[in-house]
Amino acid sequence: MKKRSLGKEFTISEVGLGCWQFGGDFGPMDEQFALDILAASADSSVDFWDTADVYGAGKSERLIGEFRKSNNDHSAVVATKFGRDGSVFPDNYSYDALMHAIDIACDRIGTESIDLLQLHCLPEAVLRNGEIFNWLRKAKAAGRIRAFGASVETVAEGLLCLEQEGITSLQVIFNIFRQKPLFELLPEAEKKNVGIIVRLPLASGLLAGKYTSETTFAETDHRNYNRDGEHFNVGETFAGLPFSTGVLLADEVKKHVPAGMTMAQMSLRWLLDHSAVSTIIPGASSVKQARENAAVSQLPSLPDTVHQALKEIYIQQVEQHIRGPY
Repeated sequence: MKKRSLGKEFTISEVGLGCWQFGGDFGPMDEQFALDILAASADSSVDFWDTADVYGAGKSERLIGEFRKSNNDHSAVVATKFGRDGSVFPDNYSYDALMHAIDIACDRIGTESIDLLQLHCLPEAVLRNGEIFNWLRKAKAAGRIRAFGASVETVAEGLLCLEQEGITSLQVIFNIFRQKPLFELLPEAEKKNVGIIVRLPLASGLLAGKYTSETTFAETDHRNYNRDGEHFNVGETFAGLPFSTGVLLADEVKKHVPAGMTMAQMSLRWLLDHSAVSTIIPGASSVKQARENAAVSQLPSLPDTVHQALKEIYIQQVEQHIRGPY
């Protein structure tokens, strides 16, 4: 597993593990099954795990804590998030609420401080006000967090966060279907030595190339209940594309998969070919998938011709169909 810098504070695996699925938002997941995925991730030298307090109302954080305790393994950097819980979102933020959330997260994860605390897709007005970043700096000075960052929905929000002193990372939706961050946000983050964490690298599975127009999802899966943005930003589901359109566009992308790679491997490798990216955080629904994701680190870079073809698909066929803040 190759390593990359995440800001000035961490050196981490370039393939991380997204832990949203452990909360049950993709359908129920057996707890032992989740622990097995964490074990496979650790065995594959993945040492960056991304979670949030609202994933299963803390279940994802708790399972990470159980794994760490039962395996006496505290080697992975655990990044969690604050700000989407109904007690504070969208406009009830305070320093006391932040510190209370940190205490609860530490208890679930089993640590005395949080490695990386990220603001979780806060309203732009809150980011623009900036006071919440002062609270994060205060929490860091008190030793309650090692570093802080922000998970954002739009390029504009990301650029706002980059103005903040001491920010370690930005987490963004970035993939072959959602290339806008390439043109301004990623270069600016790289210039300021702010790490980029890529979520939804496979566009909720579209870029694995296995869906058809007849594919269905569990009632509790966000790919079912948030397909059109009924519950949160539509960009978090299928990267903002209508599902049927995304399936057709995935067929176009599939034509450019190099020999010897799967479509998912090509899609993840495409991300790692960008130097501004610190780590990608694909989820895993099985031990096999966790290992396959980690193995992408060893694949060769894609040819320039493939990069150019995928850029043209985005500009000519994809961009016009993206919905939601971008």
